[in-house]
Amino acid sequence: MKLCLVTHSFAKGSGQGRVNYEIVQEAIRQGHSITLLSSEVAPELQQHPQVDWVTLSVAKWPTELAKNMAFSVQSKRWVQQHRTEFDLVKVNGAITSTHADVNAVHFVHSSWLRSPAHTFRVRQDLYGVYQGLYTAVNAHWEKQAFQRAKVVVAVSEKIASELIDIGVPSERIRVIVNGVDLQEFTPGTAERTSLQLPEAVPLALFAGDIQTSRKNLDTILRALVHAPDLHLAIAGRTEGSPYPKMAQQLGVAQRTHFLGYRRDIPALMQASDFFVFPSRYEACTLVLLEAMASGLPVITAATAGGAELVTPESGMILSDPNDVQSLAKALNALSSDSGRRQHMSQSARINAERHGWTSMAKQYVELFQELVNERN
Repeated sequence: MKLCLVTHSFAKGSGQGRVNYEIVQEAIRQGHSITLLSSEVAPELQQHPQVDWVTLSVAKWPTELAKNMAFSVQSKRWVQQHRTEFDLVKVNGAITSTHADVNAVHFVHSSWLRSPAHTFRVRQDLYGVYQGLYTAVNAHWEKQAFQRAKVVVAVSEKIASELIDIGVPSERIRVIVNGVDLQEFTPGTAERTSLQLPEAVPLALFAGDIQTSRKNLDTILRALVHAPDLHLAIAGRTEGSPYPKMAQQLGVAQRTHFLGYRRDIPALMQASDFFVFPSRYEACTLVLLEAMASGLPVITAATAGGAELVTPESGMILSDPNDVQSLAKALNALSSDSGRRQHMSQSARINAERHGWTSMAKQYVELFQELVNERN
């Protein structure tokens, strides 16, 4: 097959970028040729003889909204000129206004716009207004993009449900869950002192954006008040974050360990007893799978995409992400029962092993081949 893939990034540094990277690697392994319309491509893909990179530069534009508009215009023009050269075109969301055979959806802006946790409802300032405008424009664009695609891939059951809610016919939706690196994230032990963490105490880990309220660290801190034996490691940029001060006000500062932005998440997971991530809104979070691959029991919320992967044997799912008492009960249950954690750890790893990157990428390439065969 001759494939054309259109999106911002084909590199390991971000969730969508990593998904796209793995799809290209699998297409290469199966002998297909690939043209990438993108602003960022990993060096090893740039140099591969089966890959042709068409660079779309948008760096000069001042905002994400402007960058997205410029990318959409450039990519549509290029695809229209070269469409007959390819067997299949795949895009991501509202990244481009061109027609596509496959549109992989990692985030539904229409649903995020309705969320009580949306930034424009939380912040009554210029930034909040911009985020509301950004989401509204993308919500309009994505509906058009989904209508133009033959198949819409949802990266979680939550995304699939949200697509149906905005009018995408269920028969055009396929669910392909994002993958995880089973070698990078694996059960093991790590020395806590070298990671600036306390020894010989129950330790939960949270990793994510702590500059806004969407990931719900505020509810975790309130619940920590009622889990007096538990310590919490927090990986995320602290600049401009309200949560270090909140931890002091709640009297839990001695048990909260703000680590800043970290690249050693696999080691932090190996040093922790379980993972807590009751996000108020999440389309499909890779970090849940990474935690399970590391053998960590998981506490999350039904509002987090990917929560459907957490079974009762491997973790706990809260129906309400803002329920402090329910979260405190879950924290205490895991922090006080090492035997239960060990059992959940084994189940979590088994669950994650079903979702390696190679397995995910093969599903995409099989879908591409299916559509091409149908057309032929």
